[in-house]
Amino acid sequence: MYNSNKDRKAYFIGGGIGSLAGAVFLIRDGGVAGNNITIFESLPVLGGSLDAGGNPEEGYTLRGSRMFTLNIYECTWELFKSIPSLTDPNTSVTEETIAFNEKVISNAKARLIDKNRAIVDASKLGFSMANRAELLKLSEASEEKLGNSSIYDWFSPSFFETNFWFMWRTSFAFSPWHSAVEFKRYLHRFMQEFPNVETMTGVKRTVYNQYDSMILPLQVWLQSHGVHFMKGSTVTDLDTEYALDARTETEKVVVKHITYKSAGNIETIAIKDSDLVFYQNGSMTDASSYGSMTSAPEFFTKEDSQGWELWEKLANKYPGFGRPEVFNTNIAESFWESFTVTLKDTAFFDQMEKLSGNKAGTGSQVTLKDSNWFMSFSLNEQPHYKDQPDNVQVFFTYGLHPDRVGNFVGKPMTACSGEEILRELCGHLKFDYDVVFANAICIPCRMPYITSMFMPRLKTDRPLPVPKNSKNLAFISQFVEIPDDVVFTVEYSVRAAQMAVYELLDIDLEIPPITKFDKTLKVELETVAKAFH
Repeated sequence: MYNSNKDRKAYFIGGGIGSLAGAVFLIRDGGVAGNNITIFESLPVLGGSLDAGGNPEEGYTLRGSRMFTLNIYECTWELFKSIPSLTDPNTSVTEETIAFNEKVISNAKARLIDKNRAIVDASKLGFSMANRAELLKLSEASEEKLGNSSIYDWFSPSFFETNFWFMWRTSFAFSPWHSAVEFKRYLHRFMQEFPNVETMTGVKRTVYNQYDSMILPLQVWLQSHGVHFMKGSTVTDLDTEYALDARTETEKVVVKHITYKSAGNIETIAIKDSDLVFYQNGSMTDASSYGSMTSAPEFFTKEDSQGWELWEKLANKYPGFGRPEVFNTNIAESFWESFTVTLKDTAFFDQMEKLSGNKAGTGSQVTLKDSNWFMSFSLNEQPHYKDQPDNVQVFFTYGLHPDRVGNFVGKPMTACSGEEILRELCGHLKFDYDVVFANAICIPCRMPYITSMFMPRLKTDRPLPVPKNSKNLAFISQFVEIPDDVVFTVEYSVRAAQMAVYELLDIDLEIPPITKFDKTLKVELETVAKAFH
């Protein structure tokens, strides 16, 4: 059907999951030849914010760990039905993930732990009648009415002390100063999870971390189709101009050249009229920095990384290409810190199982609700890395208030080494550091823009996947506008890529629609009942 596309070339700027998914859609649904697709990535590894690294000797690293559900993430699971598992070529990644979650089922018994190390009865959400009214008012308000207001603007102070806020916030990484629109979208998109917010029974995981379980299978599939990966290559500029679009008889933006830097050399690629360019504008993990057991991460900004520079150039030049300054100018409201812990014995996992009543992989997320750093962590099914030895365990943790002084360590999380962070964690759990972390390696990671896509914004602050005034340039990232869907999810990147590819190639196939669980009577009734529990 799409044989006319076999000689068309496509270029992806950024090697995150959006670009990898977009390349699959070009080949699978658009008939584009794989050897005509090039993906540029500044880092030496693909995956973008889903990257992972390290080793058991020096410690593993993981900037983030994603939770999934199987009843939404429609584009994601449809995509991975086409991608073979690396452990069984006769099984798709989607089938592999479903089978894994039928075996390892989440049912958290210690979702919240207080300052006395007591497990909180989180089934009681803690709403007052005023809180319920506020939640209903926000959930029914139009996005036009919400505008660029923050969550703070819609709730009284007591709402931010409820068990519901502690759990919803740490499940999705919201802060009170974040976008009311995004908060509303999450309430609707994940309403089916509201009744189980304390047990997280709807939460699903990949077999390993997302790099091993999702990025590597995509990379192998694309390599088998001849796709070119330009790692260590940074696109610094796009030469663009207005040109007449014969189909619409209007002037549209056309990319004519791509300029990139690789191994210290500046190179330029000429873009033909039939070629396509896909750009991952913005990055939640831009300017990240790692620490160690003895040192805190360095403080980097966009000036250190130049990660937002290209989007800023384009946005300053063309209306409809978004406003990056809405998302990248207030690090204090968009940063937090994660850390990955590598263990050479089972002492910590054993004590957590005894405390929580959950074996690793079944407890989902534990939040230390009275922690000044507002720490949460999860112990996944082991191994969490494909190459992880049997005698090693790994877990991921984060703090949403890393600028505050710790309860047990007298300095902010941002100033702490890995060892100091582990001592703070032990203080909250009343564990003996020398027992549970005697053989631990903790690598902290500071991420200045990790929740930048949650910043209060207007609809026009984010470009459409294909702006109305663009002919051959598409945007695929967490910083594009997709009605009703929610950022900070793998699904958002995959959906943006599918929308961009289908529009630019005029592919007449249906994109999986967003499931409207919030419109079903069963979910509505269960949600109301839970809110009054």
